[in-house]
Amino acid sequence: MPSVLVIDDEPKIAEFVSRALAANGLTVQSATDGASGLAMAQDARFDLVVLDLLMPGVSGHGVLRSLMRERPQQRVLVLSALSDVASKVRCLELGAADYLVKPFALAELVARVWARLRDGSGRDGEGVVHAGGLTLDSHRRTADRGAGPIPLTAREFLVLKHLLANAGRICGRAQLLEEVWGYAFDPGTNVVDVCVRRLRTKLGNDVIETVRHAGYCIPHHTALVA
Repeated sequence: MPSVLVIDDEPKIAEFVSRALAANGLTVQSATDGASGLAMAQDARFDLVVLDLLMPGVSGHGVLRSLMRERPQQRVLVLSALSDVASKVRCLELGAADYLVKPFALAELVARVWARLRDGSGRDGEGVVHAGGLTLDSHRRTADRGAGPIPLTAREFLVLKHLLANAGRICGRAQLLEEVWGYAFDPGTNVVDVCVRRLRTKLGNDVIETVRHAGYCIPHHTALVA
């Protein structure tokens, strides 16, 4: 059974969410403060963390930042009363897999949880892909241009994988937001650009081309060869 950790400083919400997820076939543990929630996430492996932001002591942002630094493959669904675009963008840039605003519909929460669990199941990302001079390892979420494996965050991996799968074709920012971030988002956000800049810093500026006013593209000569 997939395992989920719920971190929320409101005990009633933590219990409500935990019971709902358990009733839908998931193994659930919970924490009611950021510090203990972070410790639990560090001590055990969870398929998904459902995380509140506004908590005393260690905030949800602090938990998310620490988790993404230590375990970039960790899937995190933010569940917060903050509905402004800036809060959503900040969490997505830190590496959150999804963001749901309180109050929420229980059916939508359950659906999003299962969607994020499927994202992390590895069902469409098994093995090693060789693309020109680039090797993408789906198990370790690393990329290698011949100088050794380079760790990627979950977003970096998914963006690079999508671009490789569409090598030679332009991928617009809206398309990447929908495919990689899981749902349509404010087209004015720069999360895609930030992610691409990080990939270029790690892999080299020549890996991903910018197509002015259109999006990004991996040159056709880097198309998948195996």
